[in-house]
Amino acid sequence: MKCRHCHAELYQTFVDLGFAPPSNAYLDEAGLHQGELYYPLKTMVCRHCWLVQTEDCNQPEDFFNDSYAYFSSTSTSWLRHARDYCEMITNKLSLTEGSHVIELASNDGYLLKNFVEAQIPCLGIEPTESTAAVAEAAGIPVIRKFFGVALAKELISYGKEADLIIGNNVYAHVPDINDFTQAMQLALKPEGTITLEFPHLMNLVRYYQFDTIYHEHFSYLSLSVVSRIFSACGLRIYDVEEISTHGGSLRIYGCQQDASHPTTGNVSRVISEELGYGLESTEIYGAFQNAVDSIKNGLLAFLLEKKKEGYKVLAYGAAAKGNTLLNYAGIKPDLLPAVFDAAAFKQDKFLPGSHIPILHPDALKGMACDYLLILPWNIAEEIKSIIGPVVSPGARFIKAVPEITEI
Repeated sequence: MKCRHCHAELYQTFVDLGFAPPSNAYLDEAGLHQGELYYPLKTMVCRHCWLVQTEDCNQPEDFFNDSYAYFSSTSTSWLRHARDYCEMITNKLSLTEGSHVIELASNDGYLLKNFVEAQIPCLGIEPTESTAAVAEAAGIPVIRKFFGVALAKELISYGKEADLIIGNNVYAHVPDINDFTQAMQLALKPEGTITLEFPHLMNLVRYYQFDTIYHEHFSYLSLSVVSRIFSACGLRIYDVEEISTHGGSLRIYGCQQDASHPTTGNVSRVISEELGYGLESTEIYGAFQNAVDSIKNGLLAFLLEKKKEGYKVLAYGAAAKGNTLLNYAGIKPDLLPAVFDAAAFKQDKFLPGSHIPILHPDALKGMACDYLLILPWNIAEEIKSIIGPVVSPGARFIKAVPEITEI
């Protein structure tokens, strides 16, 4: 395999999580009696440009299809994050009814609905039918295609260049990161702005967030790497913010290379922190596998011990990161009988690989529960506040990454 950005040979493994099904490939009852596709889940680090990336094994259509089961609007904290962002960026860029906003991977319209309400023209790009249909029902125009240079040229021909291009948690999801970045450059007006949000690789490494690795995430990104990719495509990062979402993310602000936006000191500061932490040296990547295995073994030991002692452990949140964790640890319903989730489209289905049943949160009422393992640890406090009144009195809320910890 060659690097997705610089095409150098890849030979250093970052972490190998064995084989797993796609993290959002939830099963119905009939699916339990059929074959299930597993793919290698192995990440490599490029020793030339330092892009961390999954090993090639499939196409994006294998994951982002009509049955795609992630709807952004499920999380109230994420809806609030999107609303706050829209208010901030509208003021920052002085967006008006004469502006044009494009969101890449617009999902169910969780973000663009704020621009619709503000009467700022917008367009969603979303290849998955299930989420695009929800957005359109809310009055948001959507193009059901994968974004790339070919689509960017179509947008130009329609006069649909953007004053603002938004990409929240999509940049890591694209297999051809060069084509995607070049497409943003083409679709952006001369003085336009790109904002991208993505989990920060430095936090993934520092806090052993290996469960954020799954097939749908082709790349794991640092500011220094993204800055190089932008530069190669005629773009420039002029500002960056460190935000708390998804265990610690970056929000970058990009523009055309020769645009008038001044580059702030935040860019050099974050890049210096990354280099100081060792993100462009081999040592830090070589130690990651042992730490991951320790987390996996710690969770297994905890579940086995509690079962032996007669305690009941259940889980909350049928999230992609939870599927990575459970499948790597080989956990099945004998150790974790059920997972609860508020998303209606997941309820009464089964987690891929582990085949743990997904139930409505109301099913927790009256059900014995000594420990509730929160799988989407990034919104653990939100979940605890919502589910606290339902779960058994005295039940303890725990998370497993980076270690078994009571919340």
